[in-house]
Amino acid sequence: MLKYRLIFGTLMVIVFSALVVIDDRFGWTLHTEGRDLLIRGNILLALLVLMAIPAQIEMALLAKNVSCRLFPEITIQASVLLAASWYFAQFSPNPNRFLSLYVLIITAFTVLILFLFQARKLGPSGTIVNLGGNLLSILYLGFLSSFFLGIQIEYGYRQTLMFIFTVKSADTGAYTFGRLFGKHKFSPRISPKKTWEGFFGGILFGIIAALGFALGFDIMNGLIAVVFGVVFAVVGQLADLAESMLKRDAQTKDSSAHLPGFGGILDVIDSPLGAAPVAYLFFLMVGR
Repeated sequence: MLKYRLIFGTLMVIVFSALVVIDDRFGWTLHTEGRDLLIRGNILLALLVLMAIPAQIEMALLAKNVSCRLFPEITIQASVLLAASWYFAQFSPNPNRFLSLYVLIITAFTVLILFLFQARKLGPSGTIVNLGGNLLSILYLGFLSSFFLGIQIEYGYRQTLMFIFTVKSADTGAYTFGRLFGKHKFSPRISPKKTWEGFFGGILFGIIAALGFALGFDIMNGLIAVVFGVVFAVVGQLADLAESMLKRDAQTKDSSAHLPGFGGILDVIDSPLGAAPVAYLFFLMVGR
């Protein structure tokens, strides 16, 4: 399992890194109203759209195990629209105003549409559970993933890769140290296999990855990079626990078995997904 995880994880990181770099370098220019707008995030948006479909299907299967009915016809479209928030904001002369209005309007109408869909499909039966589950699925996979595009569009591929590599390096470090040295349980109620040895191994790997990117690409100084590594090693592992809560509630080990050594799409994106909003805020605070 460890061998497959390391090999397949490395391949995924290489492919994702190449796509992020190409995405940053090959935006397209829109000529409008005397302005030239550089539209970025095209490839990353396409990747988020492709991941939204299997991710929402996995969420629907998890929800089914707890007698919650998700509506993929709605959740996929709504999560894609929310994920694309920063992309569409590029076309506006006032991106920040557009972004806030766009997210509010999409969220509000999604709630109303879910009520209508529930009424037409199932009537009042399970309304609270179903609507709560659908909204969680949309916000979790759609709203949180929008911050990937936010980082890529506003800060560039170096920051995007630094964030992803730090979180996934910490994930790999936690898994490796846990398998090799793990003895003391970290969170037995939520994820019995996670250990404190793995937790601190993740922090070590996160610091190494953050320092490498920060100094290699001149993103931030070494001290801030160490803080970055610690913060996102911790946040990434907590985000992993959040997805583990979903799986444990649904009484399943993995969200699916499509990816060797990992499980499903949710098992791969869980840590960066939960850490993305924190990463955007971190880059906003430190500049560049």
